[in-house]
Amino acid sequence: MMNNKSRVVVFLLFLSMPCLSLPSRAAVATIIYDDKATLVSTANLDRDQLWVTTADLKLATGFELKPQGVCRDELCFPVSASRKPELTRKNAGTMWFNLTGFARLVNQPIAYDPVLAVWYFGLRSDQRQGLSALQAPDFTLADRNGKSHSLSDFRGKKVLLLTWASW
Repeated sequence: MMNNKSRVVVFLLFLSMPCLSLPSRAAVATIIYDDKATLVSTANLDRDQLWVTTADLKLATGFELKPQGVCRDELCFPVSASRKPELTRKNAGTMWFNLTGFARLVNQPIAYDPVLAVWYFGLRSDQRQGLSALQAPDFTLADRNGKSHSLSDFRGKKVLLLTWASW
């Protein structure tokens, strides 16, 4: 018969088991990356994490795992030694890559539909365009009486601009 201390040790070992091995939930997933859809038949799901083989990583995203980091052509995201266990695992001779973990690392939005097993990866932070200025471009329009008004005429003042389109 097990005493309480033994039960606690067994219970703690049981809880730590998912952290010690690759997730057992294999899945087929569709990955949409850079607006290209790729069907991946060897994906693994671990809670909210999508793990793919390094071969599927290259197929779906064009990125490769290299000694200098996660790279595609000239673009390379270094992976520190402390982050490597979060992003890579080796199981039965196959190298797995945590695509959702990488997306979070590069500030890339993710949308996931568990019913259809579709993962969408939006633009990384380095791909997004910010506003070049907080100043609106100048334009000139006629009012109902035919008098021309330019936006620059109202510079420094609050302007409410109403627009309408028929399409």
